[in-house]
Amino acid sequence: MERIVILIHRSCMVLSSADYLRSFTSMMIPSHQKILIITAPSGAGKTSITRHLLKTYSGKLEFSISAATRQSRGSEKHGVDYYFISQEEFNLKIQQEEFVEWEMVYEGKYYGTLKTELQRIWNKGKIPVLDIDVKGAIHVQQQFPDSTLSIFIEPPSVDELKKRLLSRGTETEQSLNARVGKAAYELSFNHSFNHILINADLEKAFVEASEIVQPFID
Repeated sequence: MERIVILIHRSCMVLSSADYLRSFTSMMIPSHQKILIITAPSGAGKTSITRHLLKTYSGKLEFSISAATRQSRGSEKHGVDYYFISQEEFNLKIQQEEFVEWEMVYEGKYYGTLKTELQRIWNKGKIPVLDIDVKGAIHVQQQFPDSTLSIFIEPPSVDELKKRLLSRGTETEQSLNARVGKAAYELSFNHSFNHILINADLEKAFVEASEIVQPFID
């Protein structure tokens, strides 16, 4: 059974929620420039699939480093995994319209894609890979409908997603419930993306992701 659903559309749904803040501004992108968007609920395998694509197509793709207001975790490095900045600096960048998109992903924790980050990657002759939140992904492709390829990574079920999050050993009961609830909500937007990839088996998902991306980057 084919597990990749190709959607030919451009969603017209209005997104609104008191839990989200959004600001996005217009940005001119030359017609030859492209953006690859990988999005998913937390625990669906987005990061693993993104890393696979970056390794497989290292000469053509480069990771777009997001700005974040949270503290670094473990071995995370500033300028490699995220641009870790203060809430004050983040707010200033919003005011100066420096973001392509930004989001309060969890209470008090803001993430965003800087315009300068996309330009940095394009200047190297590569395609930025945006590993971002579901709503941020929708807004980016709404702004640049002719320049983006978007892939939504979906878990086989919410129960399986919960098992994956539990296996990390990093979630409290409160944070787990918040992530599962948010994931269930985000799954309702899967039709907003060009491709849906159901990650029931990671190795098979790697192959399917490559099959989707290859024509786009050639």
